[in-house]
Amino acid sequence: VFSALEQTGETPFHHVLIHGLVRDSQGRKMSKSLGNGIDPLEVIDKYGADALRLTLMTGNAPGNDMRFYWERVESSRNFANKIWNASRFIMMNLEGKTVTAPEDLNALCNEDKWILSRLNTVIRDVTENMDKYELGIAVQKVYDFLWDELCDWYIEMVKPRLWNDGDTTKAAAIWTLKTVLINSLKLLHPYMPFITEEIYQCLPHEAESIMISKWPEADEALMDDEAERLMGAIMESIKAIRNMRAEVNVPPGKKVPAIMLAAADLKDGIEANADYIHLMGAISELTVLADNAAKPENAMAAVVAGIEVYLPLAGLR
Repeated sequence: VFSALEQTGETPFHHVLIHGLVRDSQGRKMSKSLGNGIDPLEVIDKYGADALRLTLMTGNAPGNDMRFYWERVESSRNFANKIWNASRFIMMNLEGKTVTAPEDLNALCNEDKWILSRLNTVIRDVTENMDKYELGIAVQKVYDFLWDELCDWYIEMVKPRLWNDGDTTKAAAIWTLKTVLINSLKLLHPYMPFITEEIYQCLPHEAESIMISKWPEADEALMDDEAERLMGAIMESIKAIRNMRAEVNVPPGKKVPAIMLAAADLKDGIEANADYIHLMGAISELTVLADNAAKPENAMAAVVAGIEVYLPLAGLR
C-alpha cells in the first residue's frame, strides 16, 4: 500500500479478503518439520487444477480454517467429469442445428419453465453472494444446481423429447438446454476456469472467451413459482417412490402401480406430467385422486409437499 501511494499516488486495492489456513486432515498446520505439507502441483497432476480450486472453495467461509482431504479433491474431480459428460450430451443434440429462442416462452413445457426459473434464481443468489464475498456459499449453489437439478433431473426429463423427432417441443428443449448450460458455465467459471473455457469454446458463443463474456443477469420474467412448486412436488414424489421400492427390494426393472392423493392446485399438473413419474419412478399405472379421497389400504405410504403417495403392497410382490 505504501509503495503504491509513493509511486502512483493511488491505493493498489480497495478490498481485502482474509481467508483461513489450509490444514492437513488431522487439523494440524502444514509444516516442514511435521512433513505433512501438500504439494499443489502433485494434486493438479493427479486430479486437475479445477478440482483443486473447487475443493479449496467449497464449504470455505472467510476467516475459518479448513482441512485438506484427498477424498474431497476426488469428489471435485467427479463433479468436473459430470459437467463434461452432460455438456457432451447437450452438444451432441446441438450438432448441426440452428438454435433460436421460442417465440412464446409461456408455451414452454413445465420442466423447461422450472429449470429456467431455477437458473435465474441461482443467478440472482450467486451474484448477491459474490458481491458479499461469500464465495463458498456461491459455488455450493452453482454445484447443487448443476449436479442435482440440471444433470440428475432436467436432462433425464427431456431425453424422450430429444429422442423423438416428431415431438413438436424438441426445439424448445434444445434451446433450454443450451441456454441453461452456457449461463451455468459462466457462473462456474470463476471457480473452475479451465473446463468451463474448454466447453464454452465448443458451444455457439457470443464472446471470444468465456472470461470476457457478459455475466448472466437474472430475468424475473422467467422466475415461475408455480412451475417450481409443481415440478418440486413431482420430483419429491418420484424420490418417495424410489425410497419405498428400495425398502422392500423391488427390482429396478419391475414396474409397479402407484396412487397419489394430491392437493387441488397440484392434481391437474401431476396428471399432465404423469409421464415423468412413469419413466423415473418405474410406474406401470398411476392413479391421481383428490386429497380428500379415501386412502388406499394395504399400501406403503409417503407424504411429500401437498401429495400423499401410495404403493399397493400387492403390486410390490
